[in-house]
Amino acid sequence: MTTQPTVPDAGAHGTDASDAAARRADGPVSRSLILQSALRIIDRDGVDGLSMRRLSEEVGRDPTVLYRHVPNKAALLDGVAEIVLGQLHVDTADADWATQLRTVAHDFRRLALAHPNVVPVLVTRPLATPLGQRPPGMLRPLEDVLALLAFAGFTGDDALHIYRVLFGYLYGHILTELQEVVERPEETDDVLRLGLHRLTITEFPQVRALASALAAYDGAAELDRAIDLLLIGLTATLTAPDGSPSWT
Repeated sequence: MTTQPTVPDAGAHGTDASDAAARRADGPVSRSLILQSALRIIDRDGVDGLSMRRLSEEVGRDPTVLYRHVPNKAALLDGVAEIVLGQLHVDTADADWATQLRTVAHDFRRLALAHPNVVPVLVTRPLATPLGQRPPGMLRPLEDVLALLAFAGFTGDDALHIYRVLFGYLYGHILTELQEVVERPEETDDVLRLGLHRLTITEFPQVRALASALAAYDGAAELDRAIDLLLIGLTATLTAPDGSPSWT
């Protein structure tokens, strides 16, 4: 995964120190301010660039002040995931559940592309944090998708299955899309553009043959195609409460 250009440590240069001072809160430091500052650091320097020292410089406060709101880095990462996922809105009263799920999928993709360095946090923090210990904002998409599907008439078990299938695919899709990096955009030959000339044609004939398709990758179109397939599969196997197929 590529990251944005690294910015020198705050305080290493006068301009960075001035920027940190300019961001200094006039009033009490809040959890929201701390998490937004952590998100800026991750967007700029990646997860590895986030530390309590860097964060204290970004906020313009002593680290001991930060610990009153976030006890450790794990809680900080959960909070960052929470504020990003908090921007994902689900209309739980939409009668067209399939279209609403498609909208949610595209909104999730846009959020992930806006914060590519946060994607590993979104994928891995659920593995490290038990469901009941996650910040409410991390659970909101789950609750709202379940509510949407319950409103549409699905059973709880079927709604949970749909959620898991959808978000399991979304995580994989965005990780794949972020890996689609063009090495030499100035080249007109797709093999050279993607750096596939390094792969011997005898060992990787299929990959080399698909160079043009790989170079023409369209994340939004690819997502729509997959959502079509997911919805066809779901509506073919799930049933509505009255026993009829759950087609919209």
